[in-house]
Amino acid sequence: MRQLWFAWAGLIVTLGAQAQTLETLVQGLQVPWAVAFLPDGRFLITERDGNLRTARAGEAPSSPLQGVPKVDVNGQGGLLDLRLDSDFARNRTLYLCYAEASVDGKTNSTALARARLSDDAKQLTDVKRLFSQAPKVKSSLHFGCRIAELPDGSLVLALGERFSQMQQAQNLGNHLGKTVRLTKDGGVPPDNPFVGRAGAAPEVYTYGHRNPQGAALDAQGRLWVSEHGPQGGDELNLIRPGLNYGWPVITHGENYGGGKIGEGLTSKDGMEQPVVQWTPSIAPSGLAHLKSNRYGPDWQGSFFLGSLKFGYLERVKLDAQQRVVAQERLFAGIGRLRDVREGPDGLLYLLVEANGSLVRVNPR
Repeated sequence: MRQLWFAWAGLIVTLGAQAQTLETLVQGLQVPWAVAFLPDGRFLITERDGNLRTARAGEAPSSPLQGVPKVDVNGQGGLLDLRLDSDFARNRTLYLCYAEASVDGKTNSTALARARLSDDAKQLTDVKRLFSQAPKVKSSLHFGCRIAELPDGSLVLALGERFSQMQQAQNLGNHLGKTVRLTKDGGVPPDNPFVGRAGAAPEVYTYGHRNPQGAALDAQGRLWVSEHGPQGGDELNLIRPGLNYGWPVITHGENYGGGKIGEGLTSKDGMEQPVVQWTPSIAPSGLAHLKSNRYGPDWQGSFFLGSLKFGYLERVKLDAQQRVVAQERLFAGIGRLRDVREGPDGLLYLLVEANGSLVRVNPR
């Protein structure tokens, strides 16, 4: 029988004969949002208020790096996701997504930039904005903002529909509620699914999304995205080019305070069903697909998502037919988890927004 008990230094989960413990590596972060792993063993961490910092286990975070793009810190917006280029060890290139204000400051949207991390890791150089979500709207909500690099080297950016513009998630002519696919120079790959279609934005890869908060590749190189539903209906989706993921026409959630959304449909021809959905909502943030066997066979191949709402780590394992074969809540009470990543050592790393820390899940 699975056992849970608390000891925050740490907190232990027992799974059969194997147990995991949490080790706090970095403290003193301010609303951390995303983490990446530098080749020298340091961590690179974004903070929502616009700071990018390095940190080493057991040490205080660095001073903010210089050269970060100007960020619109507004509600859920700020400096958000971070992804190292697959050839970072050679080119020191990274990608940032963030909230960007219009020239007059009255509207905003999500943007993606490329930069080079200096050799001393104290500043960004050669910063280039690759993409800006259009249109900009007046909103402090639903920026989305998760980055993935596909096996072919293209980039996918998952974008929210900005809450007030939810109907636009079905409009192929804009970037609201979409995933977009770009080259590393910010161009449009010629095999994007809507290239050449009249009235469609050529960057669009998939549509019908609400507020994506996690993105990860599985062992086969397929892209998965987790996203927030409204009141209920959080989703884990397998992303395939050109497909419609339904929002707001279909959803397993309802309006805040109750009441159906639109016609109250949960399915419709031509719209994808989530592989997994959560009702009530857990508010998933961060997503990792564990490829290593560091924790044993039960955890290998599982998806791990943080819960912002309830403050725990969710594990979901699927079979070859994408049916749930295992699902559990881990480390209950850890606090709001913003990011979940598998490190180069094959271990899981968690960014705890609630107390500004980076935590590693250690096998025992």
